[in-house]
Amino acid sequence: MLSAIPQRWLVLFAVMLAFLPVVIDMTILHVAIPVLTPALGATGTEVLWIIDIYPLLMAGLLVPMGTLADRIGTRRVLLTGLLVFGVASLLAAFSTTPVMLIGARVLLAIGGSMIMPCVLGVIRKTFEDERERAMALGLWGTVGAAGAAVGPLIGGVLLEHYWWGSVFLINVPIMLVVAPVAYALLPRREATTPGKWAFGQALILLVGIISVVYGIKSGVGAGQPLWRAGLVLFLGLAMLTWFARIQLRSAEPMLDLSLFRHPAIVVGMVMALVASGALAGVELTLAQELQYVLDKTPLQAGLVMVPIMAAAAVGGPVAGYLSNRFGLRLVASMSMAIAAAALAYLAHADFHAPDWTVPTALAVLGLTLSIGLTASSIAIMGAVDASKGGAAGSLEATGYELGSGLGITLFGVFMASVYTSTIVLPPHLEPALGAQAARSISDSIVVAQGLATDQADALIMAAKAAFSTTHSILLTAAAILIALLSVVVFLMLGSHPEKVGAHE
Repeated sequence: MLSAIPQRWLVLFAVMLAFLPVVIDMTILHVAIPVLTPALGATGTEVLWIIDIYPLLMAGLLVPMGTLADRIGTRRVLLTGLLVFGVASLLAAFSTTPVMLIGARVLLAIGGSMIMPCVLGVIRKTFEDERERAMALGLWGTVGAAGAAVGPLIGGVLLEHYWWGSVFLINVPIMLVVAPVAYALLPRREATTPGKWAFGQALILLVGIISVVYGIKSGVGAGQPLWRAGLVLFLGLAMLTWFARIQLRSAEPMLDLSLFRHPAIVVGMVMALVASGALAGVELTLAQELQYVLDKTPLQAGLVMVPIMAAAAVGGPVAGYLSNRFGLRLVASMSMAIAAAALAYLAHADFHAPDWTVPTALAVLGLTLSIGLTASSIAIMGAVDASKGGAAGSLEATGYELGSGLGITLFGVFMASVYTSTIVLPPHLEPALGAQAARSISDSIVVAQGLATDQADALIMAAKAAFSTTHSILLTAAAILIALLSVVVFLMLGSHPEKVGAHE
């Protein structure tokens, strides 16, 4: 049976299986946060680091790991990444402190960063036909969305019966299936690029990204002195500028910045950053609204979020078909415009007593953002030759991960700011406890656990009211951002070929 299937489609099957556990890990944690936070005694800031240290580190490591794959071979790097990912999952599952869990998430990011660019690079090198490549990228997008859909559901089921660490432990049996399949199907012979792997450049990029994010978090989200946050932010921007100068001067750059001369790549990167950031932030916000405010269990929260993920799972092939039929410009811009409308509706929807319109809006949001993300893949991969597929794949994956990490960071910081200014604390609450409770809804719940019943109930009610208002403001802001993106995409793709894979 397998012998009748063309080799390129078997290779696609192998790399999609390798990609699956990385994607599941991005969303499975969302429904676990309300359970994990009190179990580890994590603060609101520690929770943000637990969530987004993974995508942020991946964003800094994807380009270096993509270059490493070009040097020593995609197969070797991908299989090593699967092994690292499995070991890191074990460490995360049995973490006993927030710091330990953050460290395990760092190791998870290292493994994930070895897998992601290899997947996209293999797809670009394997599929030369433009239409087949569009469908292959669509199927890749489907696996990504399906993994994200399964994540909250698996997390919810596990948390109904087991402790929070089970959401990481589930990766181990997945890896035991994925690794042998990838080992058997991936080609053992492949062309590699001569040259040294620039570890120093990778370190500069990583430090730059983490410093910028830390500067934002510490200055706005954690209440650190502005001069300290500004200094760290300046250091990060300086490191990123230094990295860019090195790339422009190098004969063999780690990140080929000349790729940004293609308007389609610029558009694709902007779409990847904004759409993935909005999706990650919205999912995190909804997961907390459903559990903290509506008192749903993790499983119930996962079920409510099924429409957004299930619809996203079919967005990939739909994007490939529509782009071939109507052109990339129309598909990309319209998908973002419809996503903005869905977000605007959800911002003011009543989640306490939802009717059929809420799951419909969630499904529309998942479908259109998935189409937009796949369209960004088509734009980026269609603008380069196969020889630069690895570099383009690393660049695109960086956009996804950086978008997710920054989305969670900015949503988290914005959420904390709005929540702090919105909550009306009950009278006679000690100033120190009031200051802690005003940081986030999770901090409010921690404080309430140590209060008398009447005062605790009053604080919980105030926290729920404040978070509902915060949730509405966040989704409205996201809708405005996505609407602006749709206009930018339409204008930037206006003077360039619309069909998939068109070159300048």
